[in-house]
Parts: sequence; structure tokens; C-alpha cells
Amino acid sequence: MSLSACAGMTTQQKNTSIGAGAGAVAGAVLTGGSGVGTVGGAVVGGVIGNEIKK
Repeated sequence: MSLSACAGMTTQQKNTSIGAGAGAVAGAVLTGGSGVGTVGGAVVGGVIGNEIKK
């Protein structure tokens, strides 16, 4: 069911979502689960994912 939510997304939107998710995980791991680190990682990852062009 969660995959169907991505069906109407553009490639750029998918990359942004994937980047934000990966960034949140990385931020949480690097900061020991800090909320600020998790949110910061999500923001940075989302920006990077948004900028990736295929």
C-alpha cells in the first residue's frame, strides 16, 4: 500500500522523498537519535535528493 502512494510522483519528488528518508536515518545515527540531528539530516537529504537529476 505504501508503494501505491508514490505512483503519481515525479522522479524529482521520489528522489526528494528518498533523500529525506535516508538523511533522517543518517542524521539519527550520527547524532545518537537526537531529534535535531534527525530533522537536520532529513532536510539535507531532501535537498540533495531534490537536486539529483537523472
